[in-house]
Amino acid sequence: QVQPVESGGGLVQPGGSLTLSCAASAKMIGFNAMGWYRQAPGKQRELVAAITGGGSTNYADSVKGRFTISRDNAKNTVYLQMNNLKPDDTAVYYCWVGPVYWGQGTQVTVSS
Repeated sequence: QVQPVESGGGLVQPGGSLTLSCAASAKMIGFNAMGWYRQAPGKQRELVAAITGGGSTNYADSVKGRFTISRDNAKNTVYLQMNNLKPDDTAVYYCWVGPVYWGQGTQVTVSS
């Protein structure tokens, strides 16, 4: 495995929830930061959430209070729990494992 693999995307109605998972490898993860980025049509790729090896987190202002990032080093996995989803959350979500690894993306669509 040479890149992280995302899963958990899909179609949900506004106000719904999804949890994304990113499976990596011990070699990729180590004590590096991990995070989630997203890119919506016509927009730049943006940081959604990040978590350090020590557990410190940061979030985009647009998702604070709604999204939660977590990691399980024993499983080499990072998660993004997304609650109260909005149409503006529609994007391809990419897992990033510092410093150089990117997943291929998973589509999240929020629509009624």
